[in-house]
Parts: sequence; C-alpha cells; structure tokens
Amino acid sequence: MTATVSDEISSAVLGVPAALPAEAAAHFAARLAFEADVSDVHADLASGVSGVVVVDTRSEVAWDQGRIPGAVHIPTARIAELAPRLIDPALTVVTYCWGPGCNGATRAALAFARLGYRVKEMLGGFEYWVREGFAYDCATGTEQRPVDDLTAPRSGISCAC
Repeated sequence: MTATVSDEISSAVLGVPAALPAEAAAHFAARLAFEADVSDVHADLASGVSGVVVVDTRSEVAWDQGRIPGAVHIPTARIAELAPRLIDPALTVVTYCWGPGCNGATRAALAFARLGYRVKEMLGGFEYWVREGFAYDCATGTEQRPVDDLTAPRSGISCAC
C-alpha cells in the first residue's frame, strides 16, 4: 500500500503542517544535542566511555532509595556550590532526576549550563533506568528489576533504535 495525501478526511496530525525537511533536521539535531536516553547512558557507562559524568540531582532520601552506579550525587539546589569542586568542567554532564513526570533534571541541566558546563538531560530519569532492567545501587547494595516490556525488549537487549 502506498501512502498518499488525501483532502477527503480532516487530519488531526496535519492540522498544523509538518515542518520542511531542513527545519525538521535542525530541530531534531538540536534535541539530540540536549538529551540522551537511558539506554545510551547505560551503554557509555558500561563501555567506560570517557568524557561523560552522570549526576543524580535528587534528595539524599531518593539517592539512598536507588541511583545509577557511578553517578555523582549533587542535589539541584547545591549545584552552584558543589559542581566546581566535584565536576571537571571538561566533562559533559548528564543530569537525571526521578522520571518523565519530573523536571528536576531540566532545572539541574540549566544550573550546570549557567556554570559553563556542557550538559545533557537523561530522558526518563531514574524511573526508566529501572524499568529498562538496568542494575542500580541503593543503601542496601545493588538491585535489579525485570525489564518492563512497555519500555524495552523483554530480552534486555537494546532496541537498537
């Protein structure tokens, strides 16, 4: 079946026309300059990529409940105070908070950017790290939950998107 344009049915999608290809390319390239997903962050951490530091921006209680292994803990309100002492400005900072319903990682990314750091926000936050079946550290050790098949393949193998 070939997709064609038809004027017969009103479209909710096309009510606002899609951007021109060059504008769309610029938009999506810009988004990727500001965002990373949990699978890509996990892949970089697992392979030991240098140049990236992951920062958990949540409270101490949240940190104790669970965190990404290797992450640095700097609550958003303390970034201006602690980042210059804890984070090499040559590194790209990846911020995360609870999940997609929380904009704490966005606020933290803004705080790092204002301090002159290169920064990306990890989409999905800690919630999607756990839901994709990646191990996490907590006050009692390391834990891992089964993959939520609404967020990642059941096999645990990357979706390769």
